[in-house]
Amino acid sequence: MFKSSGRKGNYAYTVARVKAKKSLLLGDEDYNKMLQMSVPEISRYISESGYQKEMQELASNLEGLDLVEHATNANMAKVFSSILEASQGELHTMVAAYLEKWDIWNLKVILRGKSYGLDVESVREDLVPAGSLKQEQLEKLMSMDSDEDILAAYSKMEGVTIPQDVIASYKENGNLGEIEDYLDKFHYVRLLASIKADSRPTKMFEEYVRKEIDVRNLETILKLKAEGIYGEEVMKYIIPNGKQVDKKFAVQLANAETIAACASDLSQLEFYDIIKDLVESENVNLRQIVTEMKKYEIAQAKKFSHLYPLSVVPVLDYMIHKEIEVGNIRTIARGTESGLDKDVIKGLLVI
Repeated sequence: MFKSSGRKGNYAYTVARVKAKKSLLLGDEDYNKMLQMSVPEISRYISESGYQKEMQELASNLEGLDLVEHATNANMAKVFSSILEASQGELHTMVAAYLEKWDIWNLKVILRGKSYGLDVESVREDLVPAGSLKQEQLEKLMSMDSDEDILAAYSKMEGVTIPQDVIASYKENGNLGEIEDYLDKFHYVRLLASIKADSRPTKMFEEYVRKEIDVRNLETILKLKAEGIYGEEVMKYIIPNGKQVDKKFAVQLANAETIAACASDLSQLEFYDIIKDLVESENVNLRQIVTEMKKYEIAQAKKFSHLYPLSVVPVLDYMIHKEIEVGNIRTIARGTESGLDKDVIKGLLVI
């Protein structure tokens, strides 16, 4: 699907656009202000910070936390779609491949909605049309009666072949997890294949993606270990082609029965210092570990972006920061709604 046209891409134009957009992102001061607000106050604040159109469009049907969550998602989808449409040549190929994760997200939402018997409107509210699939294609998928029809249509739209044994297993046990895991792995395989690593910037993009795989795999391993799952069962969920967490290293981590037991192996990771104290703590806070790893991802993208200002890297850097902004707004709104302590909420922010 993601074949380059052979053209280099309109880097200067697209980077100029994302640079302008990045200047509008919220900063630490904004988050500190929002931490002192109620959910309605947060709604008003973000309406004045770039989310006004989406807040107004959805306010007739939603309110409170639901409004904040859906408006921020809608805004992010619109922004990412505009970047995809503006990019050309090999840049467009790489951006489309990176944003494919939102097509997969939407497929998961639609399949789960069908599984839970949700109405179309409820499913539609959770879609994030930020990838290659347009709203009309998503509407077509939602209109279908069976999971088999949805998967067949999605496969045709995206050029994805889901193995028959994966589909058969889903039909037998009704567990969407196997299909979701396959699509997540396939996304990264295709994303890496879309990167023509023939220049230093594209090699850095490839390196970033492989580091992102490392973080995803480590997050998976630690979550399963916290649930008492280890060994071969863990390896089913590992995404291939990580930079450091390759299959051999993943097996080492997977075989440790507890998080504490794999600390010595984890010390080999280049980002271990940022999670060392959390991993070796008596009371392991998995959410905090994940937050710190996301901060590491942002730092990597930012570093690469400064090194090569006219490349795919600044575009990636902006998209990551935009996604993090939406996540931070939602974390503050959810935490406030739940009555969490402000310091606890702040500790979960990726800033």
